[in-house]
Amino acid sequence: MVALSQDVIRSLASFKGGDDPVVSVYLDVDGRRFVRPRDYELHLEALLRRATDGANGHAPLEDLRRIESHVKGGLDRHRTRGVAMFSCAPGGLWSVVELPVAVRNQVVVNATPHIRQLEAVLDNNERFGVLLADRQRARMFVFELGELVDKSELFDVLPRHEDDRGDWDKDHVRDHTADAALHHLKRAAEVAFSVFQEQDFDHLIVGAPDDIANEVERLLHSYLRDRLAARINVPVNATDAAICEAALAVEAKVEREKEARLVQRLRDSVGSGNGGVAGLAPVLAAVVERRVDTLVVSDGYESPGWRCHTCGHIAAMGPSCPVCPSSTMHKVDDVVEEAVEEALGQSCRVEVVVGNADLDVLGRIGALLRF
Repeated sequence: MVALSQDVIRSLASFKGGDDPVVSVYLDVDGRRFVRPRDYELHLEALLRRATDGANGHAPLEDLRRIESHVKGGLDRHRTRGVAMFSCAPGGLWSVVELPVAVRNQVVVNATPHIRQLEAVLDNNERFGVLLADRQRARMFVFELGELVDKSELFDVLPRHEDDRGDWDKDHVRDHTADAALHHLKRAAEVAFSVFQEQDFDHLIVGAPDDIANEVERLLHSYLRDRLAARINVPVNATDAAICEAALAVEAKVEREKEARLVQRLRDSVGSGNGGVAGLAPVLAAVVERRVDTLVVSDGYESPGWRCHTCGHIAAMGPSCPVCPSSTMHKVDDVVEEAVEEALGQSCRVEVVVGNADLDVLGRIGALLRF
């Protein structure tokens, strides 16, 4: 079992089974929907039957049995809601990625691992931090793949003025209290930066009373101010569960806004005819020509196409290969997946966008170009 990372995805994308097929299976095992193991095992059996029936008597039975054996051998679902399995026994590939987020049930038998769901999970669940603070207490949380992975607590007792002494004493204590509160907020900012140095998160969300929120953000290290994404209306003494729920809702909104800006940039580039292309055929051509900087794909978009096993050329139309005239391209069930794998192999950025109508109008796929 391996932890999901961009390196894991790129490693899977680079694996080529050659004449030996690779079986990729995604299985939703979320305990909130599937209380008993048998509940999700029925879905697995349906997926494996589909792979067998679609292979016309050439099913990779050893790989299918290995996947079935792994799932039915038992999964630790305390932290796992989805599992991705990749098997090519002749090629020495066996990789299991357990995920704290659910996945869409899917089986793909192809020459390469089907990694787009992994890319979507990673892209839509960036690591982010949440800093909650008031004048005495601060709490720092880090979330990864939608799960709380780290938290820090800080508490500073402020001086109190409870007697009835003179105005000078009251003012003196009030100033001292304000200084102590400022010192506390500085320490909270330092804790946030220390956690950032250890965890290196992508976004920071701040929650603080209105009268100190600006001060909290001002005291942050410049690296953290650059990563400020939103504010959250959650008290510092809220339960972990309440903080998780609110933070994930805000982060989802931040992610959709980020995707919208990227799609708008793509639209502008395509509209000006400079730096961007949209639609399946133009994007595949740009991938083949190694011109893509960022590949933008609608979540769940699939389309059949063609691939040349001699030179690796991919296209929406076939079967003649424009690069190898003597070669005949082979049909592939999902040429979009082929494009994603090629882009990752070229160290391109891949963005999987959820529910964006503007990208749908552009053909559900586009690319920002290097040149």
